Amino acid sequence: MTYQVTVPKAVQKQIDALPLEILDRVAEIIQDLAENPRPNGVTKLKGSDRTYRLRVNDYRIVYDIYDKELVIVLIRCQHRREVYRK
Repeated sequence: MTYQVTVPKAVQKQIDALPLEILDRVAEIIQDLAENPRPNGVTKLKGSDRTYRLRVNDYRIVYDIYDKELVIVLIRCQHRREVYRK
């Protein structure tokens, strides 16, 4: 099964602002999510049934998985000190 990865405009701005060495790694991970939405190292966040987090050095990718629709929606992609602030 291949999932469709949706990147909202606000999240794309966050990704574009990442340092270049992190940007390459994040882009690769986002592409891999389409094939495997729950890779090794993923953590399910408490308080939600479908929100997960991936670590990339000091940066975090937070996303929702909709299994029935085969869709992944990125929520945030920021430094760990900023990603959990509302």
